[in-house]
Amino acid sequence: MRASPQGARGGLSEKPDALIDLRAVTKTYESDAGPCHALRGIYLQVRSGEFVAVVGKSGSGKSTLINLITGIDRATSGELYVAGTPIHRLSEDRLAVWRGRAVGVVFQFFQLLPTLTVAENVMLPMDLSNSCRGREREDRAMRLLEAVEIADQAPKLPGNISGGQQQRVAIARALANDPPLVVADEPTGNLDSLTSQAVVSLFERLVERGKTVLMVTHDLELASRAGRLVQLADGLIIGDQLAQHGGAGAARG
Repeated sequence: MRASPQGARGGLSEKPDALIDLRAVTKTYESDAGPCHALRGIYLQVRSGEFVAVVGKSGSGKSTLINLITGIDRATSGELYVAGTPIHRLSEDRLAVWRGRAVGVVFQFFQLLPTLTVAENVMLPMDLSNSCRGREREDRAMRLLEAVEIADQAPKLPGNISGGQQQRVAIARALANDPPLVVADEPTGNLDSLTSQAVVSLFERLVERGKTVLMVTHDLELASRAGRLVQLADGLIIGDQLAQHGGAGAARG
């Protein structure tokens, strides 16, 4: 099912439970060969409690899209409202504070600090945002590690656990400040198929508990487990539909 920018403008953007609302968002990079249009006027709305998979070929704009939604990068034009905040209007300092509290990011290569223990990696966002103090941080970190079934690895360094275990730690860390939105960029790209399925199961459970999950993936089988499938090509949304075998996540419309 193809979606035109005009058709994507209506509906969710007018509803109060839209956690993500992008309006005419563009991103252009300058290069020696001339401008590269990574995103070309994107309209996208995601409700609270949805599990959305973003798919597309390499160069389609997937990573650029989530970098804008998480405030890692800036749009060239357009408006971005995420978790009730117009992030396109924020200064860099205010954007960093907002990101620490509103969005949890899970990366393909885990991005754990190798000299910190598993538990210390999970506590790090709490330290940076000063969201918990002392013993409370340790207690919360252990509860999160228990939720992703890896509490027994808490005292170990990341290099001493498997890739699948490291990704579970990364998910726990993304939840450290209890953000409403979790964004995952190819979270299973470095994992075997069995571990990949387990990671997506974790995302499904997060959605069941009220979180919103936006997952970029090249794996269509895993994408089908999301409630909704958004397809990008050449910087445009060319498809936006309920996933064929979608599990958790609110239906759109």
